[in-house]
Amino acid sequence: MASLTAQAAIVEAPGAPFRIAAVDIDPPGPGQVRVEIHACGVCHTDMVMRDGELPVPFPVIFGHEGAGIVEAVGSGVDSVKPGDHVLLSFHSCGHCPACDDHQPGYCREFVPRNFLGARQPGEGEIRRAGSSIGSNIFGQSAFATHALAHADNVVPIDPALPLALLAPLGCGIQTGAGTVMETLRLQPGQTIAIFGAGAVGLAAVMAASIMDAGRIAVLDRHAPRLDLATELGATQTATDLAGLEGPFDFIVDTTGVPILAQQAIGLLAARGTLALVGAYPSGHPIELDLSAVMSLGRRVVGVVEGGIDPRNFIPRLIDHYRQGQLPLEKLVRTYPFSAIEEAFEASKSGAVVKPVLVMPASGSSARS
Repeated sequence: MASLTAQAAIVEAPGAPFRIAAVDIDPPGPGQVRVEIHACGVCHTDMVMRDGELPVPFPVIFGHEGAGIVEAVGSGVDSVKPGDHVLLSFHSCGHCPACDDHQPGYCREFVPRNFLGARQPGEGEIRRAGSSIGSNIFGQSAFATHALAHADNVVPIDPALPLALLAPLGCGIQTGAGTVMETLRLQPGQTIAIFGAGAVGLAAVMAASIMDAGRIAVLDRHAPRLDLATELGATQTATDLAGLEGPFDFIVDTTGVPILAQQAIGLLAARGTLALVGAYPSGHPIELDLSAVMSLGRRVVGVVEGGIDPRNFIPRLIDHYRQGQLPLEKLVRTYPFSAIEEAFEASKSGAVVKPVLVMPASGSSARS
């Protein structure tokens, strides 16, 4: 099987800009799937990795909300075939206790397989000018015209569906929606507050609306985001905690701001649950009134990727999209691949909820 020469956005060192350059992509090895990428969402985690706040192998190719068409499969792959349209999600080992329990976000190998770019024996890799380059981030590195993914993190979809619009289902949207629908299992009539109206938070809003929450409150500093939250189902919005009318059965913090997580405890109802979903800085402990937690049966739970199995959950999200319950078009703005820096700036400034990069129609060529 032939290797490919493709285009990829490479970051040379922490904080460095993206530079699009030619790379060589191996044929897929055992369990791998080579995908022609048509679109890839820009996620806050990409920014965190780019800034060197997570252990990624520079120089490196980021991108973990890929969507495209299967170009080739390696040995042992029978879940997809060339020509299939797929969404890409995170990578997991498939055989640890968490994976066996359909909770791959808590895979014991999550860090090496998603941040460190670790490869298994025989797997293909990506090279620049003959030298290996950091890739396999979230098992895909999809800021490129082609990517090497894995049988466990590609989800086949109807080819009639819009790849660019659905690309964010692979991380940001499934994280917010999965937290509400699967980890918290919100029931009709229960109340929920969501801190942060980015892609994850707004996905949580849409999920809470789908699940018939009794009251949906959203906290954010940006009025346009709050207006959008209301349009998507929020019944109460506020720019500070004092504006929230608790108590709430559930609070979902997507901001990653430790002090907000600390203050959220006081807004929980008896037996209420605080879900920690944000990218929290390490080494920043918070004060916790243990009596306030214990005496009212309150709970605090960490959530990775919504606590879902993408191969089961993404098809559910697509069903909700088809029914008009997940209007992703209200969140997504597309950018050409060449405008990757502009897309990142739009995400960082809050001007765009979910930028999605669209790859050029022809960006690779086969070679022996």
